[in-house]
Amino acid sequence: MTTQVIVLNGGSSSGKSGIVRCLQAELPTPWLAAAIDTFVDSLPASLRSAGEGIEFAADGGVTVGEEFRRLEAAWREGVAAMARAGANVIVDDVFLGGPASQEGWRKALTGLNVLWVGVHCEGAVAEARGIARGDRPRGMAAAQAETVHRGVTYDLEVDTTHTESLTVARAISPHVT
Repeated sequence: MTTQVIVLNGGSSSGKSGIVRCLQAELPTPWLAAAIDTFVDSLPASLRSAGEGIEFAADGGVTVGEEFRRLEAAWREGVAAMARAGANVIVDDVFLGGPASQEGWRKALTGLNVLWVGVHCEGAVAEARGIARGDRPRGMAAAQAETVHRGVTYDLEVDTTHTESLTVARAISPHVT
């Protein structure tokens, strides 16, 4: 069966977005990108603070509420619907809930051929990238570097600590059948 969805899970600033762009350039067929950052950016301002939405603490911690979870589940179903309609999709996500986050995707992607990829990066390197980006709270990347992978199962794991996105994408490409 042909791969329909690639799910990249890794902490903030681990290199997922760069890998997505490189996979889009390297794979022989068109692939759409579905990024958690785009979903978060689509939320109304009222859901970007404590309570029902998502909150980014000064120390890099992230808290999500029930309304965020409800909308995130709807977003996942929408991504799955695109794949079921014939679009190949690369998901760029951060499994803040570890295996529970993966289970949400498994449920939404039932019946689809999925390649699960863990994107690892040493916390100090990810943190430096996050600081250079300038759009993430300090501490977020380092805090997420390991925690997003605990209890999560993958078909393939890659490390971007000292490897460029194109090289990583070329390592993933042969696993896309």
